[in-house]
Amino acid sequence: MDEEIQFYLDDLVESMGKALAHVNVEMSRIRAGKASPAMLDGIRVDYYGTPTPIGQIANISTPDARSLFIKPWEKNMIAEVTKAIRNSDLGLSPVSDAEGVRLNIPAMTEERRRDLVKQAKNESEAGKVRVRGIRKDVNEALRKLLKEGASEDAIKVAEEKVQKTTDTYIAEVEKALSKKESEIMTI
Repeated sequence: MDEEIQFYLDDLVESMGKALAHVNVEMSRIRAGKASPAMLDGIRVDYYGTPTPIGQIANISTPDARSLFIKPWEKNMIAEVTKAIRNSDLGLSPVSDAEGVRLNIPAMTEERRRDLVKQAKNESEAGKVRVRGIRKDVNEALRKLLKEGASEDAIKVAEEKVQKTTDTYIAEVEKALSKKESEIMTI
């Protein structure tokens, strides 16, 4: 029974780690006024009929804090990259030339900053819900072990570990939110 309890605890840490990583990825996609290649992670370009992540067909650089330069490895993909960015929900206007595509990142208004903070809070809340859901699933599995004959003390200790782990990951999600919030609100 002890191995099964340990299995659930290990699974808990792995699952919560994945939930935290997902929150961090989503936070990196929320633009904070500075140009970042991660802003383009969700964009797919039609690469000979196959939707392909932009990072797999082009080099993305940040010449300065307010612009991105996308240089496709094949010149004929410049038009496709421009089209994909224009059709995305980023709200940016790509400018293409013979070398690649330039994106100028406009300064954000106070209202836009508040909207982005709200979006970041929604992402962190979704992350907390995922972490709590994982806690619930593991606790249910532990109670099932109790019915199957595991010792009550071992289950109690395991449930305490589950709660401590949950608290740790919720704190990490909150830390990611506060970091993103200060990043967004810094002018």
